[in-house]
Amino acid sequence: MRQPAIFFGHGSPMNALGGPYADAWRALGEAVGKPKGVVMISAHWETGGLGVTAQAKPETIHDFGGFPAELHAMQYPAPGSPSLAARVSELTGAIQTDQWGLDHGTWSVLAHVWPEADVPVVQLSLNRRLSTREHFELAKRLAPLRDEGIVIAGSGDFVHNLRTWKRSGGEPYEWASHFNEAVKAAFVRGDHDALIDWVNLAEDAQLSVPTDEHYLPLLYIAAQRGPGDDVSFFNDVIEGGSISMTGVRIG
Repeated sequence: MRQPAIFFGHGSPMNALGGPYADAWRALGEAVGKPKGVVMISAHWETGGLGVTAQAKPETIHDFGGFPAELHAMQYPAPGSPSLAARVSELTGAIQTDQWGLDHGTWSVLAHVWPEADVPVVQLSLNRRLSTREHFELAKRLAPLRDEGIVIAGSGDFVHNLRTWKRSGGEPYEWASHFNEAVKAAFVRGDHDALIDWVNLAEDAQLSVPTDEHYLPLLYIAAQRGPGDDVSFFNDVIEGGSISMTGVRIG
């Protein structure tokens, strides 16, 4: 019954169409099996309070532009779960809403993890009024869900600097590699304070995290680690020099 907590480095929306990262996501889904549901915290839903999607049939949101028609046409018709939304609201105080759906931080990944779209999904927003420590403390309230058959998931990137991203690819910037490794090391040793105080986690941290919306979802996963929970990593690659695809599994 107890489910893992998983952070996905989602990178470009184009990963929804397949590739090596998608292969790893599919393998992860096969290893986890079918949970009762998923609570996803995506980098792409920021709000001035706390919200949770509560509709039975959430919309597939194409919150991007300039990509191929094939990607804009893609749908991920996973069901929502009003009952799970109500449980999340009970635990966190989140307002239940139908004013959002599944954004690309969610469906571009889950389309490979559970390609049959048969696992209910709700999204919990990033409340921009909270400090990093308050995000972490909020995340701990979700912990009971793992024992209720629910996967707690986050979607973002350890390192996410689009201004320095190299379209033609290439080796990671040194600062990006250092920060990526520092985050992994903090996860391994269970140093939650270091993850919360990310600005001091590594030299030039703010080059890796110029804005924190892609970083914050990983705090929701770090907060789920309990006694006996293993930590493992997947898709541990920095793409284009400054976008980390690294994922983390807790438990």
